[in-house]
Amino acid sequence: MIELAASFDERFASISPFILYLLIGAIVFVETGVLLGFFLPGDSILFSAGLVAAAHGEVNILVLVTVIFLAAFFGDQVGFVLGRVIGRPYLEKHKGPRIQKMIERSERFYEQTGWWAVVAARFFPWIRTFVPPIAGASMMNYYKFLSANALGALLWGVGITLAGYYAATLPWVKTSSYAIAAFFITASVVSSLVSYLRHRR
Repeated sequence: MIELAASFDERFASISPFILYLLIGAIVFVETGVLLGFFLPGDSILFSAGLVAAAHGEVNILVLVTVIFLAAFFGDQVGFVLGRVIGRPYLEKHKGPRIQKMIERSERFYEQTGWWAVVAARFFPWIRTFVPPIAGASMMNYYKFLSANALGALLWGVGITLAGYYAATLPWVKTSSYAIAAFFITASVVSSLVSYLRHRR
């Protein structure tokens, strides 16, 4: 995965800015809004997009982060709606005690700590794809999800992209961009995991 992530800045550098905006937006939307996109390495893609924007003057960083924010925001919104409209009726068809207990536990979790879970999930590869539909199926308050989704899209999508953009201004990053990308991916996962385990305790 790291080798794949490390080559993204080189691959993105060869395409036009308009195609770059579309491609990055589509990848972010699919990863966050479509369950089949859980395998996409969103963190490394965002960081690499920032590197490319800094290295090539034709790529407008404001347009890029706007596209990324909207794609991340609406991706989670689609996942939430799918969970509410499709996932919840599916669960309610199964009246077994195990399913009912799972539903009650999920509803209680999203009622108490769901807001922070939606924000933090952005920094967990794979998990960020599944949290929105689960939140929808668990009947999380829509407006709580809306605000958490907006903050998560800003911190994750815009934050990591800008990290790559400003990191590229450092002279030594041009020869160490792969290590920097790996650092941000690992740091985001580890910090979120530590916070989750601390909350569990």
